[in-house]
Amino acid sequence: MWYVYILECSDLTLYTGITNNVEKRIDTHNKKKGAKYTKTRTPVKLMYQCEFETKSLAAKEEWRIKQLTRIQKISLINQK
Repeated sequence: MWYVYILECSDLTLYTGITNNVEKRIDTHNKKKGAKYTKTRTPVKLMYQCEFETKSLAAKEEWRIKQLTRIQKISLINQK
C-alpha cells in the first residue's frame, strides 16, 4: 500500500508527500534526513493520510493536493 500524507511543520507550513511507510517517513523527516523542505522545519506532525493501492495513484493524489491552497488543504485535513 502507498500513502499520501500531509505534515504540519514547526513553522506551521504544510508539507505533502507519499510513502509506503508513514511512521518511518515521519521519523526520517524528524531526524532531518527527509525532504529538503522539512530539514529546517522540524519537528513535523502528521495531520492527514490517505491509502492507495499503487504508487501511481498515490502520486496523482499527491500532485492534486499540492495544487490546493492552504485553506483547501486545511479543509481536507478537517474532513478526515
